[in-house]
Amino acid sequence: MKLIMSPASPFVRKVRVILREGELTGLVAEHPVFTTPLATPQEVRAANPTGKIPVLVREDGPAIHDSRVITRFLDDRFELGLYPKSRLWEVLTLEAMADGIMDAAVLMVYEHRFRPEPLWFADWTEAQWGKVTGGLDAIENRWMSHLAGPLNAAQIAVGCALSYLDLRHPGRAWRDGRPALADWHAAFAARPSMVETAPD
Repeated sequence: MKLIMSPASPFVRKVRVILREGELTGLVAEHPVFTTPLATPQEVRAANPTGKIPVLVREDGPAIHDSRVITRFLDDRFELGLYPKSRLWEVLTLEAMADGIMDAAVLMVYEHRFRPEPLWFADWTEAQWGKVTGGLDAIENRWMSHLAGPLNAAQIAVGCALSYLDLRHPGRAWRDGRPALADWHAAFAARPSMVETAPD
């Protein structure tokens, strides 16, 4: 199998962390591409008509895409136990919250990187940050207990989301007022799978 990916994407990183945690790097080749919202390589569009990454190209079926689809596929195919049945809906909800944080944080980057400066919309950017902080506050105040215990897909998603905030929005100080989440992230980010997948 082949993973079409870009190392800086937090959605890609979720999959790359799982490949390492599940000891699957020998079974799935990572294929880096350069892609932007304005320029999609043909090989990406051929595998995913929407032009988005990550995409998992399989030998025994069509390519699959969206990070949550890929993570569920890998978990099911290799019996990784990252979506425990006893807590499935909580894990899926927390993973979705982390993905929502990533979505908003990525859109903030796109606003300044790919739109001409005269078109930058500060209120829209701050509205995206409001989505980020809403998710962070919910995790700090109501979901920390779900970040404990054996490794699961939600933990990986939250860890990747927080690390992306450090990468792209370091001046936003997401740790302020969220000591439990900050402490959890410090420990999670030290996992070998996170260290190995950290973008340059």
